Amino acid sequence: MVTLEFIARAISHLPVSNQPFVGETPLTSVVIDSRKVEAGGLFVALPGENSDGHHYLADAFQRGAAAAIIDQDMAFDCPTLDLRTLAESPRSPVPLETPVCLRVPSSVLALQEAARQWMRRFDARTIGVTGSVGKSTSKEVIADVLGRRYRVLKSEGSYNNELGIPLTVLQMDESIERVVLEMSMYTIGEIALLCSIAPPQVGVVTLIAPVHLERAGSMENIIQAKTELVEALPPAPEGVAILNMDDENVMGMAQHTDARIITYGLNPQADFWASDIEGLGLDGIRFWLHHRDKHHQIKLPMLGRHSVHTALLAAATALEEGMRMGDVLRALQHTRNQLRLLVVKGPNDSVVLDDTYNASPSSTIAALNLLNDLIDGRRIAVLGDMLELGAYEHQGHQRVGVRAAAVADVLITVGERGRMIAEEAIACGMAKESVHSLLDAEEAAALVLKLAQPGDTILVKGSRAVGMEHIVAALNVEGSRGE
Repeated sequence: MVTLEFIARAISHLPVSNQPFVGETPLTSVVIDSRKVEAGGLFVALPGENSDGHHYLADAFQRGAAAAIIDQDMAFDCPTLDLRTLAESPRSPVPLETPVCLRVPSSVLALQEAARQWMRRFDARTIGVTGSVGKSTSKEVIADVLGRRYRVLKSEGSYNNELGIPLTVLQMDESIERVVLEMSMYTIGEIALLCSIAPPQVGVVTLIAPVHLERAGSMENIIQAKTELVEALPPAPEGVAILNMDDENVMGMAQHTDARIITYGLNPQADFWASDIEGLGLDGIRFWLHHRDKHHQIKLPMLGRHSVHTALLAAATALEEGMRMGDVLRALQHTRNQLRLLVVKGPNDSVVLDDTYNASPSSTIAALNLLNDLIDGRRIAVLGDMLELGAYEHQGHQRVGVRAAAVADVLITVGERGRMIAEEAIACGMAKESVHSLLDAEEAAALVLKLAQPGDTILVKGSRAVGMEHIVAALNVEGSRGE
């Protein structure tokens, strides 16, 4: 368990020979949300335009915080130790008395440095996972499979950035044998930063697509940013890059690492490849998994044909980490992870596929492919705007429209950008009377409630900014989706 004294030493930037902190005060937790403070925990107050953590110091200490890291001078009734001036005024080693505020130049950098130094204390192997689509599910399935043999620490929820990764790392203890971290990015340099905090031995890349293109600037920037994961890997044999052979952008990363390359995909030239894929709708998928001269038929509870890639990369990772194929297959067949997409009971004995967490052209087409696997009843696709596509916005929405026309019996779009999906679907031959282009989620929900019939399957997918989750809440006869 990380201690307050370790944190103070790590962020004071003083040489070991001149450390003024003695003692071991264990911290129950390290958090950036005062509402999550536990008695004896550390609260890191982060500056922000909309919500500044420094405004919640009183709340944190009322909840029992032992200490807080701050980067602003505060008129607050708590002893403050200014770590910026320790080098100028060395002091004899003394215990840190709590509660205490530790003043630093930057709370963000202090959090990252504390995690960086804490990570160095352990020998657990780290698996980094990145990609434009599917990285969250891949992280969960890898962690689930490895968890059948090892004690695993994984990044939870959205803890995949410059704040979430340090918070995850600071949960490390001697019992952890494998660390599985999802690594996200908006711009060049962010994944390199994450790898400096938690250096990976294994890097897994799913798929490169124009997601967050508006912020990244170009596909070239996205590729360069994602490549930072494999660039950070140690050389072979310790370093291993697990790459999607079906994506030429991912395979191009092989030129940027000295790690050993393991490939997966639908290409028979891949180290791990799949054939004879059969979508079983809501019952999962069935396919043959091939590795070297071994061939295994496997049925998984995971939804959608795109889940085949997730199973392949998880199998590749687990075998590289010393597991046997039989154990890997059993773990995959019983995996508990079907992230993001939920199946709920809809109106008039219909079924709703809730995939409203977020949306990109690639993930929306994958969801439509799942809808296509369902053979009973009508298929209704309710699709909303996809944001942050930059110059790819028109083309991305058109691609979705093409696939929607081939899959859906009824198409309902939400938002101004969603109109592009509707127009392209009609241009591809979908009957105009089967296409409805609406401006807001409330209208869409009302229309679906009117149209839904017994046996219908209703896919709801789109960026949360247009309120697609409210459609699911209106349709779900068993209660709205919890957050």
